[in-house]
Amino acid sequence: MHIRFRGKAVVVSTQCSIYHCNGYRDFRFRSQYLYSSTSTPAPTHFLVKYLVDSLGFSDEEAASTSSKVTSLKTFKNPDLVINFLKQIGLDNTQMKKMVSLAPKMLLSDVSKTLKPKFQCLMDIGLSGSDLVNVIARDSKIVERGLDTHLRPTIDRLRRTLGSDENVVKALKRAPWLLTFGAHNIMETNLLLLKNCGVPDEGIKTLVLRNPRYFAQNPEWIKGLLHRVENDFRVPLDSPMFPYGFHTLASQKQCTVDRKIGIFKSFGWSDNEIFEMFRKFPYCIAQSEVKIQKALNLYINELGSEPAYLASQPSVLIYSLEKRVLPRMQVLKILDENKLERRKLALYTVVSLSETKFIDYFVLPYKDQIPDLYESHKKTVAP
Repeated sequence: MHIRFRGKAVVVSTQCSIYHCNGYRDFRFRSQYLYSSTSTPAPTHFLVKYLVDSLGFSDEEAASTSSKVTSLKTFKNPDLVINFLKQIGLDNTQMKKMVSLAPKMLLSDVSKTLKPKFQCLMDIGLSGSDLVNVIARDSKIVERGLDTHLRPTIDRLRRTLGSDENVVKALKRAPWLLTFGAHNIMETNLLLLKNCGVPDEGIKTLVLRNPRYFAQNPEWIKGLLHRVENDFRVPLDSPMFPYGFHTLASQKQCTVDRKIGIFKSFGWSDNEIFEMFRKFPYCIAQSEVKIQKALNLYINELGSEPAYLASQPSVLIYSLEKRVLPRMQVLKILDENKLERRKLALYTVVSLSETKFIDYFVLPYKDQIPDLYESHKKTVAP
């Protein structure tokens, strides 16, 4: 049922309850008034004004932020919250950002709720912009229980990562760990890795690279362990294991299979693919287009053998356009001009720093080929 109230449309939601008393039916109606999206609920009017006056919100920003608060029953003294945020070192811009994302914070009891939670985060080294950014990425952090979510997750991460500095790194990557209540499933997954023989340093590397892995179903973890160890022959205690795990975890299996197919189409054997993966798993993380172009250049144009590339797989990740091709062009010019030059292996030429490459192959020939330096510089310019 729709009615008009002071010129604004409202919806009346009516519920009927039936009570039986001495054989009679007593119908009691409860009505709930819900304002339409075109009007501002009266209870939030005070919040809108407060955000504009105290933190410099625009009317539109204040209206949008206040719409996230459904009740102001506990909205007693927001100044206490703002003063607390100032005391912990936040400037007006940071406070505005935090409040706009988590306006319910203004309803919190500072001494009983807000201060203990923020202190817990500050104790591990989160402060200033880092603290704001973590909460900005998951504003539910200020609503979660100190003893049910925040402390257990931080304690679990601290035991695994060894320092508060590393805990902060993990939370900056995945703030939702504090709200998800992931400490129980993390415990299961970390124990699984340990029992499978993954050393503490490998586990630490994995958590720091992507903590979300440890909030996954343990069966998913088991499947990845099997693929890394059995399908790609990477021992679980190898220093390369975390990188192999990350490479496979970040892609669908069908995508990885297509990339393996590209290598095989250029004559790579399974053993050569395994050797490449064991030494540098990120070769499989490159796009299919880049893999195709790199193999075409190295094998079809430069005449490299798959066995050589498998033994020096990092050459496959260098930029063809900004690094490999410009350097090959310089060597080609030197050879065409029949100039003596250093005879270095392909891997060495490609992996040299730009300064070293110029010192070895460009500057010594500035008299014979005056424009070599300028033309090379243009090809590698960002």
